[in-house]
Amino acid sequence: MQQVSCPGCGAPVAFKSHASVLAVCEFCSTTVLKDADSIKDLGKMSAVLEDYSPLQIGTSGRIGGRSFTLIGRIQLRYEAGMWNEWYVLFDDGSNGWLGDSSGMFTFTFEREVPQDKIPPYSALAVGKSMRFEDKSYLAAEIRTGECIGGQGELPFKVGQGYEIEVADFRAGKQFLTLDYSDDKIRAYVGQAVTLPALECQLLREDDQIKESASKFKGKVGALDCPSCGSPIKYAPGVSKHIICGACHAQIDASTPKAEVLAAGDAIAAVKTTLELGAKAKINGVEHQIIGLMKREDDEGEEWVEYLMYSSKGGFIWLVETNSGWAKANVMEDWPDWDRGENAKVGQQQFKKLYDYDAEVTFAIGAFNWRVNVGDTTKVIEFSCNQNKLAAEMTDKELTWSMSTPVAADQIRAWFGQSIEADKASADGAINPMPFIYWLLGLNAIPFLLGASGTWFVLLLSLAAIYFPAQYFNNKDKS
Repeated sequence: MQQVSCPGCGAPVAFKSHASVLAVCEFCSTTVLKDADSIKDLGKMSAVLEDYSPLQIGTSGRIGGRSFTLIGRIQLRYEAGMWNEWYVLFDDGSNGWLGDSSGMFTFTFEREVPQDKIPPYSALAVGKSMRFEDKSYLAAEIRTGECIGGQGELPFKVGQGYEIEVADFRAGKQFLTLDYSDDKIRAYVGQAVTLPALECQLLREDDQIKESASKFKGKVGALDCPSCGSPIKYAPGVSKHIICGACHAQIDASTPKAEVLAAGDAIAAVKTTLELGAKAKINGVEHQIIGLMKREDDEGEEWVEYLMYSSKGGFIWLVETNSGWAKANVMEDWPDWDRGENAKVGQQQFKKLYDYDAEVTFAIGAFNWRVNVGDTTKVIEFSCNQNKLAAEMTDKELTWSMSTPVAADQIRAWFGQSIEADKASADGAINPMPFIYWLLGLNAIPFLLGASGTWFVLLLSLAAIYFPAQYFNNKDKS
């Protein structure tokens, strides 16, 4: 470890890794560049935004039998949100990167790559395959962005406003990033990981995350809409994008000061089965609905998607359609798919059901990416028994999710309250009233053909069947 004095304030700045060339002073945020035996002051680096990430400088863990510690971070913003790249130092002196985006984590290591073997950035397309190191990868995300903050030490020169061009590729759990930001294209290869699998220590506590991530203009755990002043009662630090429930303004929550992205019109309340803010205990872990949106396909069929968050369980989706409920998770281990009619997950073969365009028609609450009414996504659905796969694709991103059906009774059990889950029951319940009306008509035929003295009996019979049935039908709807 090498220690120097900060040229800005004189405080000690430690370089734990010999590969590090830059460090950010933790006292005055001066960017210190280590150049041979001298140091240079590159000016102030913006402080990172403390988001909902449980990681921090000093977090340690293990991967592949080797121990590591997080010693630096750069925070990057792109069109739909932001993410963190944590610089990792192993006990043997080697290094790597731990990507941290919307509760998904990837561990990668830099690879030397022949520059003439990599396609130009302009030739990349989401969903297009590419071979790298004898493995076929699918382009998952193509984005441009900029550095908005830094912390700790880093292996290359970077600063606020540093622009990036990157592309992410997936093959099952395998992960590939191509970085076109400099003259030399850099490649990083690794895999999707989870924090429990990494045996992480010194993670941030839930209370610490909530306190730091929810601060806007000195306020903790609350935010007044910068557009209309209405209170937003859900912790803005949980997400990067908020849609005000009163005026529908879109608010960027990925900066230290909440800013209005686009003004919205006052909207009438949209009735949904579950309310924003509702809490549920799923597998013993408390989750809360932080955002909800309505979407519509190109045939006019509508459904509701509820985004649920837990500091321990991450993000999950509840999807409510006319045919029932489903619970969906974004997949870290991607299916094997060649853009054909089949997709494979492990030993399960999924058959294509249909594809359609899905448009956001209403959105409210907090999301971990930027959501706009009018956003359209290409959806391709596959099924295997009761499970469904969905690939959602835009020109910049491809994601996969796996969903399983959930009974209406289970929804009620999770939320522990009286809700209207029966209107979208997963049990396939059939409305009995049309059948009862048909039965009434059928049984009336003998009476109609009989003597006129049977009319009084007929009326009594109709009343005895109709009114109790109508009463129970209305009771079920209430």
